[in-house]
Amino acid sequence: MPASTHPYPELDEHAPAAEASVGNSAAVRRTRHWRSTRRTTGVLLLIWFVVTFVVAFNARALSATLAGWPFSFWVAAQGAPIVYVLLIGWYARRMHRIDIANGLVEED
Repeated sequence: MPASTHPYPELDEHAPAAEASVGNSAAVRRTRHWRSTRRTTGVLLLIWFVVTFVVAFNARALSATLAGWPFSFWVAAQGAPIVYVLLIGWYARRMHRIDIANGLVEED
């Protein structure tokens, strides 16, 4: 029998009975955790897409110049890494809160 690729094997319908008997409470917590994790990742990927592609694609339409240089491209190029760092920080805080809410906090 191949190993399960499910992130939480006790929720896999093909898991052995010993693993499936973890308990309904743990299974519900892990399902809630996984759902929150996917939602958070989806939102952050959407923000990443907008910052990476939509802003850069529409920078030409702004057509602002500063000292002869296209200011809009500079803002897009310098603003994107700042947004990426903020996304990383927000992701770390949000995932920690999700872990706490679902009782899955890892010990340091």
